[in-house]
Amino acid sequence: MSPFIALFISFQPAPNGSVNDDHIAFSNDVGDQGENGGEHPQTEEVPTSLRVRRKVKESCRKCFSMKTLKRKLPIIQWLPKYRLNHFQCDLIAGLTVGLTVIPQGLAYAVVAGLQPQYGLYSAFMGCFVYMFMGTAKDITLGPTAIMSLLTNTFAASTVENDPTMAIVLTLFCGLIQLAMGLLNLGILVSYISHSVINAFTSAAAITIAVGQIKSILGLKNIPQDFMPMVYYTCKQIPQTKIWDMVMGLVSMVALFALKKLREIKWKDQNDPERPVRLYVRAARKFLWLVGTGANAIVVIVAAGVAAGMLSHNINVFSLTGKITPGIPNFEPPAFSNPSINLTTPVVFEKIGAGFVIVPLLGIVEAIAIGKAFARTNNYKIDATQELISIGVANILSSFVHSYPVTGSFSRCANPVGTAVPGEILLLHPQVSASGCYHHGCHSDGRLQNRSYPLENKQIELLIHLITFVLSFVLGIEYGILIGVGLSLLLLLYPMARPRLQVTQKQGIVIIQLDQGLFFPAVEHVEEKIMKMALEDEKPKAVIVDMSHVFGVDYTAVQTFKSLLADASRHSVRIIFCQIRPRVMKDILKADISKLKTCGTVEEALEELCSQGESPKGRAKSGVEGDTSVEKTDLSAAFIMILSTTLSSFTLSTFCLGSVRD
Repeated sequence: MSPFIALFISFQPAPNGSVNDDHIAFSNDVGDQGENGGEHPQTEEVPTSLRVRRKVKESCRKCFSMKTLKRKLPIIQWLPKYRLNHFQCDLIAGLTVGLTVIPQGLAYAVVAGLQPQYGLYSAFMGCFVYMFMGTAKDITLGPTAIMSLLTNTFAASTVENDPTMAIVLTLFCGLIQLAMGLLNLGILVSYISHSVINAFTSAAAITIAVGQIKSILGLKNIPQDFMPMVYYTCKQIPQTKIWDMVMGLVSMVALFALKKLREIKWKDQNDPERPVRLYVRAARKFLWLVGTGANAIVVIVAAGVAAGMLSHNINVFSLTGKITPGIPNFEPPAFSNPSINLTTPVVFEKIGAGFVIVPLLGIVEAIAIGKAFARTNNYKIDATQELISIGVANILSSFVHSYPVTGSFSRCANPVGTAVPGEILLLHPQVSASGCYHHGCHSDGRLQNRSYPLENKQIELLIHLITFVLSFVLGIEYGILIGVGLSLLLLLYPMARPRLQVTQKQGIVIIQLDQGLFFPAVEHVEEKIMKMALEDEKPKAVIVDMSHVFGVDYTAVQTFKSLLADASRHSVRIIFCQIRPRVMKDILKADISKLKTCGTVEEALEELCSQGESPKGRAKSGVEGDTSVEKTDLSAAFIMILSTTLSSFTLSTFCLGSVRD
């Protein structure tokens, strides 16, 4: 890690809210008030050059420490604790789920718009990297449903099954994820809400499942976009190939039946005092293995049926066809393909937003799954280290012709997947892969959380529905972008319209702000203060309680100037009280004239009353909740989101039409 990156990282907030000594020395001259209103003792400010040198020295020391090495290579921590019984369990699990990755890898590659072997290429490099660098022990890296669909969306070649753009996308996914990890930018993933992720994954699962119907029915020349795909699939139903449909349906039924074998509950399995014979245990283990390897069994049986019929010159199935057997060459990815007139600028132009969306969603999927397993099995994962490990895995995977990979809980990527005989893959019916994929979409649990937003705020449900619907209408790439944008608007809305607690004591308006005052909110706050002051015929005095304001920006300070000038023209007195020293320092730098401050609200009240500012007649006491100011207006948020959605829909439709033209 370079000293400059280390320096950047060292300026990040320390865990648990702690800070180092240099920060304390620099911050105490503008420190917050104590509990009794006093200030912390002042200390001499450290020169900037000395602070920078200390930061660089400290960062370099941390970068080359044993603690950092253990964090970047977690295998150093767990390998000394590894035992033989662990290896036995891992060997059984690896061999079992290694068989699962074969049909899933084949199906994922087809969804990604690539030849089937690229699904297997994507399945073996990530597991080696993650073994050394990963922090979630229950997941491994490989092709997934979401990554396959995104690859088809952003890296689909104009020439069928050309992998050039997919491999380039893999390389840049890795570079971006690695850079985010080195810069501690894993926090960016937190800004994608669960509602948006849930809507996106549900829409993706439905899109993929519907997309496999054409293979089950043996239909050809069906578009990839969801709405045209549904239309042309329904239109071509009379052209259904009966044998393909029968094979697909039988494969799906067989998968569901075989999967149930591993879910059988034996009466004596929870009774340790009741002995179980050896052959009974062996039979139960065999049934469990059959249920776990159901995908591989279905593929092998389907390939056997197709081979048997083909040997008798009966060719009634749509077969996968010839693929390249063996392990791919380890070589740098090519940025162009002259044989199909695909140049480097065209590659970057076509991928476009995929360079941002695919890495982010890959990290979201991996971290979400990793955290779910971590909560279940009581351990912690490091989100920053996950970024680094997945980034390195994607970079190296691009050298073996892989498309983007991420973490998955539905299977474990294992090198045994590359040792499959080419003859089995050659005779593998496409419909059996589609059956496996339909079952995979169900078993992955993509749709099991679809009711989540119903239990939360209505505004989250609205965002969920908008993301879900637009993912079908415009495409998943636009659906996720609009969903994230709406989530950010919802997150920023309280900052632009902060809660104002309005109180009237002795006829004087007291307004308390509940958070920092920054540029999105200053105009709103200024308008509300003047509105409350001029509400009656006789202008009121206003006390602005800033006890909860921890920071202001340049725009807020300039707004104070205009607010006081406007108040002076209307003969309104405004007093600011309980200003924190840090905020006061920023205000004093602006040299605001006519600024009146007091230590407490009571002092401000006494001063105004002594000067005869308390109006008569309509004075009120106690706390009045001004609902038009205090509460976040749900209807306003709804209108804002609806208008933003309509404008985004129009813009996205225009852009989509331009790209397709």
